[in-house]
Amino acid sequence: MLSSIVEFLVMLNPFALFLYLEPIRKDLSHRDFMMVIFKATLISFSVCLIFFLSGDLFFRKIFQIDFESFRIFGGIIIFSYAYFYIVKGQRALIIIKENLDDLASEIALPFMVGAGSISLSILLGHDHSYLIGGVSLAGIFLVNFLAIFLLKTLRDSIEKKKFKKAFDKNMEVLLRLNGFFIGAIGINMVLVGIKNLFGIG
Repeated sequence: MLSSIVEFLVMLNPFALFLYLEPIRKDLSHRDFMMVIFKATLISFSVCLIFFLSGDLFFRKIFQIDFESFRIFGGIIIFSYAYFYIVKGQRALIIIKENLDDLASEIALPFMVGAGSISLSILLGHDHSYLIGGVSLAGIFLVNFLAIFLLKTLRDSIEKKKFKKAFDKNMEVLLRLNGFFIGAIGINMVLVGIKNLFGIG
């Protein structure tokens, strides 16, 4: 269970989200920014919860796809995310247009909810009970929200401009390092899927 939680948090990547939303951070007050992030978190949690509750049944009953095939495909997708984090870094940023009315949903999709997080939500529902998995999913998004809150508070407390630039540079380094962990998660999903599919080990 702990490994599933860590994998999900690494995939959500609050460091990347914090960097990607720099234009929004500059335009909004601390309170407004955190309110938008809170709404985006609720939207993202709701979407992931739907896939957590129905994903396994959806694949097995409707499409009759072996779940290990999905695990392998999900691992490949997550590995591709890691490639962009490592090679492109912050240049993988998707520019958000200045539309504050729809800002929360624009942040939730695709920044917080993507193919990777949906894949991990379905895996969470497959590998764990609804109670344990549901509580874990809620805890994951809560920790992600709190991490962004702490990063925002920490950066706002820095008064000198050069130190703020140094802070942002360190966040970019963490973003790239995080890509290696995401890549390892993707490869591990592929290997586990192949082992389970062919009964190896």
